[in-house]
Amino acid sequence: MPLAQNPLSIEVTLPREDVALITVEGYLDVDTATEFQHHLANQLHHGRRHFLLDLSAVPFMDSSGMNIILRVYQEARTLPGSVHIISPTPAVRRILDLTGVSITVPVSEGTEEALARVDAHDYARDQSGDETWTRPDGQQA
Repeated sequence: MPLAQNPLSIEVTLPREDVALITVEGYLDVDTATEFQHHLANQLHHGRRHFLLDLSAVPFMDSSGMNIILRVYQEARTLPGSVHIISPTPAVRRILDLTGVSITVPVSEGTEEALARVDAHDYARDQSGDETWTRPDGQQA
């Protein structure tokens, strides 16, 4: 099937009221990035603070996809919220590592691990009494 007929599939589920699990399937590039951004903006509009981005079925991602992930990361931090990448394919993980995105945005092996990190994020924020966010590795972000 030609890629242009079905370039991207995005499914949004809500494991919790303020958590959006966004499962992406297909190429995340300049041709499909706007659709991805639309789904994220819609979830922000509906009050989601935490974004779990399942990239396990994304064989390729270019800078357009990375820029959107970084943009939603920046916006989520102001809520305060978080963004977590779940199970990126080896090619996507390589891009995330080479560009340093995986240092900024936590990468989890599965949904349960990402949800545990969401809990850790909220716990750290609640314990600190301010809006400072502590990354799962204990460093301030």
